[in-house]
Order: sequence, then C-alpha cells, then structure tokens
Amino acid sequence: MTEIIHPGAGLIFMKVGTHAQESLEEIIDRKRKEIEDAGYALWGYGGNTCHPLTRVQPFAREFVERSGVIYLCMEPMRSSHYAQPVRANESSADGISWSEIPPEINVLGSRHALAIRDLRLERFRLPLAATRVAIGTQAGRPGDQYVTGRVDKACLEVVAEPADGAAAGTEKEIGLVAELVEPYAVLLR
Repeated sequence: MTEIIHPGAGLIFMKVGTHAQESLEEIIDRKRKEIEDAGYALWGYGGNTCHPLTRVQPFAREFVERSGVIYLCMEPMRSSHYAQPVRANESSADGISWSEIPPEINVLGSRHALAIRDLRLERFRLPLAATRVAIGTQAGRPGDQYVTGRVDKACLEVVAEPADGAAAGTEKEIGLVAELVEPYAVLLR
C-alpha cells in the first residue's frame, strides 16, 4: 500500500471520468499543463457532499495541521458528463470576495473546484472500510457505508482498523492522486 494511506491521514476520495465533454486523459493533460504554467490547477466538481466552504476547507485545515498534507485520491470510472464546457471566470474561497481565475487555468462545467498540485498517476487500493467520514452530519460513519449509490466523493480519515461489519468488496481502485493546496477548495462562477 502507498504511504498516503496510514492511520490518522486525511484524504478526499472522488470518482472521476469524462467531464464537460472532455475525456479523463484530456483533463489530466490539461491540469498538468496548468500546474506547470500557474503552479497549481483547479480540479472542478459539483455536488454538496464536499462543499468547499462547509466541508473541504475546515477538513483540510485540520488535517494539514496534523500531518502537513491532504491528498485527493481519484478512482477513474466510466462516465458520461456531457454538460457544456463553460469556463468559470471567477473563484471565491469565502463566498464573499471573488477574484479572476488566472488565464493559465481553465476549469470547465463545474460549480466548485479543488486547488491541487503534483497530479500523478498512482495505483493502489483504498480500503473504504478502514476510513471514516471526517466532517459533517455523517462524521464518524465508516467510509464503505457512506460512499455508496450516488455518493461519489467524501472527506475521509484513515483509521487503524476497519469498522465492524465492513462490507466485502469496498476497496476502491485509485489511479490518480494530487496534493491539495491552499485555499483547498473554492466556489466558481
């Protein structure tokens, strides 16, 4: 197993694939170029299970204080997200102050984004039963019970032992990893 996964580590799990009419391979190439040109990239996403202000930022700040780094662990999957590839022009880390997104960064078809660097292919199995939800109304719930059905992302803490009654087959095949950087997550418009 990778050094990313150890008791006490914080990570964001996310399923990824085609997004805004762009293949995952195209997205990865574009994000690597953004990191090269701007020093970071914005990885777009939607939904509220990892809301930038109420979930990701407080989670990331706490775990960066503990261990110095938060990783985004992504499970590639088949998807058919064919929304229009509309570029976000502004981002906000607080929902009040908005700033222009640098021209080197293109985040398409998303309402939220994670700020990342060091995007790399890395293969390992993430045992969701050995994680728990780290923040929010579901805090403490085993990861394998939370990431089911339409839930495709989560702020998780790695624990020493799987939860009692852990479901079989709840390991996720991670294929892509990035490090989160401040402000960790932003709103987009």
